[in-house]
Amino acid sequence: MTEDDRPWEPPLAGTETEHLTGALDRLRATFRWKTDDLDATGLRTSLGVSTLTLGGLLKHLAAQEDYLFTVKLSGAPIGAPWDAFGWDGSDDWEFTSAAEDEPAVLYGLWDDAVERSRARLGAALADGGLDQLVHAGGGRASLRRLVCDLIEEYGRHTGHADLIREAVDGRTGEDPPAGWRPSTGR
Repeated sequence: MTEDDRPWEPPLAGTETEHLTGALDRLRATFRWKTDDLDATGLRTSLGVSTLTLGGLLKHLAAQEDYLFTVKLSGAPIGAPWDAFGWDGSDDWEFTSAAEDEPAVLYGLWDDAVERSRARLGAALADGGLDQLVHAGGGRASLRRLVCDLIEEYGRHTGHADLIREAVDGRTGEDPPAGWRPSTGR
């Protein structure tokens, strides 16, 4: 098995930056695998009395990617594509509005947000590393804190996705299988 078979696997012995970004990328890949290749019904499925859905989680984590690595990193407004979607910054907007979105839109939002985040984080790391102070917390928080916050966010919601996906079609597992690549949904 090669690194190309599991590009999300963090390094066994790397720098702090490599370990943190590797852990984040592993959670991103696992989350995307848990939500992958579902139709609108699958993305709208919830468990019991909960209203949490995989589609809502996709949209929420996409918004979190952009919010952390735009607003909290630099203080810039969240901007596109969120302003066109009517993002209002409320706690439940992503979760409730996702029910109206087609699967391809939800997958595209998440995939594109992760791509933007990787680019913004990479640029910030090259420009000052994890210790640099960012806009969040009035300039008292480090970039390290933003990365750790997003790791924590993915950890929580990947667990939710685990349970919901198993209810949808029985998919279980800790990591995507070797060679897995995301699809755009059905």
